[in-house]
Amino acid sequence: MNHVLVINSGSSSIKYQLVDATSGDALASGIVERIGLEVGKVKHEGPNGATVLEQPVPDHETGMRLVLDLFEQQGPQLREEDLTAVGHRVVQGGDVFDGPAVIDDAVLAQIDELSPLAPLHNPANVAGIKAAKHAFPNIPHVAVFDTAFHRTMPPAAYTYAIDEEVAKQYKIRRYGAHGTSHLFVSRATAEFLGRPLEDLNTIVLHLGNGASASAVRGGECIDTSMGLTPLEGLVMGTRSGDIDPAVLFHLARVGGYTIDQLDELLNRKSGMLGLSGYTDMRDVHDAVEKGDERVKTALDVYYHRIKGYVGKYYAELGRVDVITFTAGIGENDDIVRLNALKGLERLGIQVDPERNAGRIKEPKVISPDGAEVTVLVIPTNEELEIARQSVAAIA
Repeated sequence: MNHVLVINSGSSSIKYQLVDATSGDALASGIVERIGLEVGKVKHEGPNGATVLEQPVPDHETGMRLVLDLFEQQGPQLREEDLTAVGHRVVQGGDVFDGPAVIDDAVLAQIDELSPLAPLHNPANVAGIKAAKHAFPNIPHVAVFDTAFHRTMPPAAYTYAIDEEVAKQYKIRRYGAHGTSHLFVSRATAEFLGRPLEDLNTIVLHLGNGASASAVRGGECIDTSMGLTPLEGLVMGTRSGDIDPAVLFHLARVGGYTIDQLDELLNRKSGMLGLSGYTDMRDVHDAVEKGDERVKTALDVYYHRIKGYVGKYYAELGRVDVITFTAGIGENDDIVRLNALKGLERLGIQVDPERNAGRIKEPKVISPDGAEVTVLVIPTNEELEIARQSVAAIA
């Protein structure tokens, strides 16, 4: 058995999943939410069904103790001798980590030192690691980084055209994010098609509340849409994606916006929420069907941005064999899949409406027979990828 407890720790949450890295099965999962607030919420799903609790969860240490109690009470039993490792999702690995790392004091310190590049994520990741190491002191803990898969990008893709010394001093470059998903999906694409990974040129479209695209040549990322932070790139649920930086100067000078207000605007009040008033694509589609032109324009902006990145990566790759949709919207929204690639037929890109219909929970081809570019839907599984990398790191 290769059982790995996968932990994704946020500033006020702990998501977890017990994964058999050999079979790929999820044996249990859950989430601790509203950590630090007056009343927290805990949900555990295991072999005996789902259990939901509401009680104060003052910190991550308390959250981890609750998780252990639920495994003890609701199953499956979670003993150190039954675990191969605890795998931790870490958002920012900077230019330090190009793969998974077994966590010791030095690694934990480096993750903490990278917090200025991911202030909303790395401190929470550190808190989760400390709590988990306290709960499981005698087994290996492994950090798996969202940025690691993108470390193969060439300088032309990751370098911003700003003063070189300023960039060097403040570690400003494109790091990307969602790398664990892009790695899993690009490998799963080759496996599903029965083709060698090294022979495939793939564009991966990870479309969820957070959204990113990547260009993958022979299994290695050569470009990705997210940048120094996960703000750059595609239109997202609440994030703006690409924007002229001078917009921020204008808002500061003319509107009196502070740095914190600009951060709040672009990260939490923009994207589909800012354009349409909705973050759930089902609500967006309902509004469009009712004739809301404002929401239709928002959706057109969403499609326009995706098409732009598909065209950009087509040019960079030179040849595209596969385009793969994944994540919550990519797997479940047939309207988005169809319209995001509409008009690209001259590039050999087509979507078959019948094959594309409905939610897709298993790998599936949605392009017509004989299409020059195969279009797929591949459900992502970041927890399994973290589990596998954790096992590999300690092997």
